[in-house]
Amino acid sequence: MLSVAAVTARSILVVDDDEALRNRLARAFSDRGLDVRTAADGAAALELARAESPELAVVDLRMPGASGLDVVRELKAVDETTRIVVLTGYGSIANAVEAVRLGAVNYLTKPADADQVLAALEGKNAAADEPVTPSLARTEWEHINRVLTDCEGNISEAARRLGVHRRSLQRKLQKHPPRR
Repeated sequence: MLSVAAVTARSILVVDDDEALRNRLARAFSDRGLDVRTAADGAAALELARAESPELAVVDLRMPGASGLDVVRELKAVDETTRIVVLTGYGSIANAVEAVRLGAVNYLTKPADADQVLAALEGKNAAADEPVTPSLARTEWEHINRVLTDCEGNISEAARRLGVHRRSLQRKLQKHPPRR
């Protein structure tokens, strides 16, 4: 994990359309001595980065407008040395590979806390030094939520696309996401 002395006066850009998560991470990074800037979308993030390039960045994958992968590409174009972690509630191997190909140093699924993000920025897993493979339950939960998002929250349509009964889908949605 990055030590307090190592992160003092380093700048970090937090890009996420989820205001609560963005503010929580910003507070946690600030408490750890980082100079924090936040943006709710890709356009605002790139404007901040062009004004003053951050040393570190946390970028959400799915946002209105430009995707997180587009933001990673542009942040790297602004400053090749920026260390970027992609953060998402919709983890997939294809997205992880693409994020790393574009220059991200790591890829985390939500929920992730500040310590996990800082460890990922250093290229480590906060819990262990080996990569974590999501469980089948976690992968199923992410897929269900991705389909529900694609259906704009319409549970009946999502159930139809998933091939499950609407009531079964509602029960699955009431459960907390599996940790891993």
